[in-house]
Amino acid sequence: MSVILHIESATEGCSVAVSQDGELLFDKQDSSINNNAVTLGVFVDEALALADSRGILLDAVAVSEGPGSYTGLRIGVSMAKGICYGREIKLLSVSTLKLLCVPALLNMDLPDEALLCPMIDARRMEVYSAIYDRALQTIRPIGADVVDADTYKEYLDKGPVYFMGNGAAKCKEIINHPNARFIDNVKPLARWMFPLAEMQFNREEFCDVAYFEPYYLKDFVAIKPKKLI
Repeated sequence: MSVILHIESATEGCSVAVSQDGELLFDKQDSSINNNAVTLGVFVDEALALADSRGILLDAVAVSEGPGSYTGLRIGVSMAKGICYGREIKLLSVSTLKLLCVPALLNMDLPDEALLCPMIDARRMEVYSAIYDRALQTIRPIGADVVDADTYKEYLDKGPVYFMGNGAAKCKEIINHPNARFIDNVKPLARWMFPLAEMQFNREEFCDVAYFEPYYLKDFVAIKPKKLI
């Protein structure tokens, strides 16, 4: 049994959700750019008020850990830490890239050999990405990719790779391999955090509230084409 408040503010916009054993009790999102400082606090207050009005005690706060924008992550993580300190509850962190994969895994019939490549947009033809299998096991760790037609060729040659996230749209015409699949309009929303957060909660994979830091985009060194780890 777990009740978790989910906070996502790693990219454009922000969202907040509350889940109880896999069921959403609260879900709000705002796609406005550069409005997180105002909107996120309002959503969190509404979520906490709902929980309190029903006598529901939170067990943990889950926050999207990045990679993402410095400002967005600082706002989300600071708010999550404040709630954890104030209510003496646990802190969980969810990979923003894994979060992007959740709607595809829940709503699509993917082949067994499918790989997933979530992408967060960066400047020019750079994206921040990783590659996972259907169980979200890491095939290639997070890095900054300078994308050309061959960047993901070694994976595409083996089977279908599903690209998603706000970095995938600009890569459609460049990654033209027959095994490339693009999933449109996938955003890292708080409503999709619960499968990952509940798994971590059950495993007691909690963060140190005092020392936890998210993964900012600046933390990653660009991986040049054809020289992937």
